[in-house]
Amino acid sequence: MACRITELAVDCTDPEALAAFWCAVLDYRVLGRDHDGVEIGREGEYPTLVFAAVPEPKTQKLRLHVDVNATDRDQDAELERLLALGARPVDVGQGDVDWHVLQDPEGNEFCLLRARVEPSAPPPDR
Repeated sequence: MACRITELAVDCTDPEALAAFWCAVLDYRVLGRDHDGVEIGREGEYPTLVFAAVPEPKTQKLRLHVDVNATDRDQDAELERLLALGARPVDVGQGDVDWHVLQDPEGNEFCLLRARVEPSAPPPDR
């Protein structure tokens, strides 16, 4: 038997705000709250995202990041939606690529890839 990823934990200074951002990005909902964090996801599906409160802000590029693909629009339209939600473009040295590197409201990097996927589809071919 192998392990399974059940949660991805993200340290942040404002769990409620970051959870709201990622709920809007991923069409997730809040699954639970406790004294220092918020868990979001889809009921009965893994992994969930857990935003845990820490006092210090992010200070360097992440070594692990999330890649997302649009489900119901093209990449340009999804980029506009993500920017309207509060994402910001960032240059991490990616050069001329066909995806967009963005930051969430607390500066965590994530990528908007080009493929369009079904909401419950397996990962796209690269």
